[in-house]
Amino acid sequence: MWLLYAVGSSFFAGITAILVKIGVEDTDSHLLTALRTIVVLIFSWIMVFVVGSQGTISEVSPKTLLFLCASGITTGASWICYFHALQIGDVNKVVPIDKSSVVLTILLGVLFLGEPMSVSKGICVILIAAGTYLMIEKKQGTEEGKKKSKSAILYALLSAVFASLTALLSKIGIVGIESNLGTAIRTIIVLIMAWLIVVAGGKQKQIKDVSRKSWTFIILSGIATGLSWLCYYRALQDGPISVVLPIDKLSILISIAFAYIIFKERLTRKSGLGLAMIVAGTLGMVVL
Repeated sequence: MWLLYAVGSSFFAGITAILVKIGVEDTDSHLLTALRTIVVLIFSWIMVFVVGSQGTISEVSPKTLLFLCASGITTGASWICYFHALQIGDVNKVVPIDKSSVVLTILLGVLFLGEPMSVSKGICVILIAAGTYLMIEKKQGTEEGKKKSKSAILYALLSAVFASLTALLSKIGIVGIESNLGTAIRTIIVLIMAWLIVVAGGKQKQIKDVSRKSWTFIILSGIATGLSWLCYYRALQDGPISVVLPIDKLSILISIAFAYIIFKERLTRKSGLGLAMIVAGTLGMVVL
């Protein structure tokens, strides 16, 4: 049963990118992040009450709280960059770059945490990195289109960097706290950060202009993220993390498949080879 939950986590994570892509078509990406984080926050606290960890809030140490705040800031920065990249770029280019954060996370773990790097894991990392590079193709068309493509790649790279920093901060300092409670507290920081950016840019005035369609997809994307987390937690409860985590990362296949169906985004042979290498490297971390 845990395998089905792991697949469910991957599915909902994959369609989140598509729902966000549709939702940001006529809505500022920063405002969208702030609005959808409200939905995610509700889901994260539902998870806390589902596992019954709300009673341990008073036991959170100052050090843990500090790292929760820091990881919340990097999580917020990652989301903001990711959703802005999705707004101006193609799903089949943005998502692989964002998912490549696993490469940087492993490298940071080796450099700062002294985690071992086996030859087999090194090969998997190289496959994922090389596959991501192959999927970053030069945009054909107008100068404006090329500029947007470069900007989307930059924001996707920043998203991956901040996501890796989030993992590192969590590994170093967030101990002695139930994971779902930590996620819920971190999401509060993300929400505050997102709204500070919205207010600083005066974009809160645009809420009244958000279309019914955008509201629908903002809520749906938040629900999809919440469902992904719920499935992911249940899968981790019963299944091995060495299998659950890579399956979750394979949400890239879901995103690209839906991007082809809905947005008619096609992969070139080069991009297809890159995707195959990313999948092979990710699966390799499960088998090897």
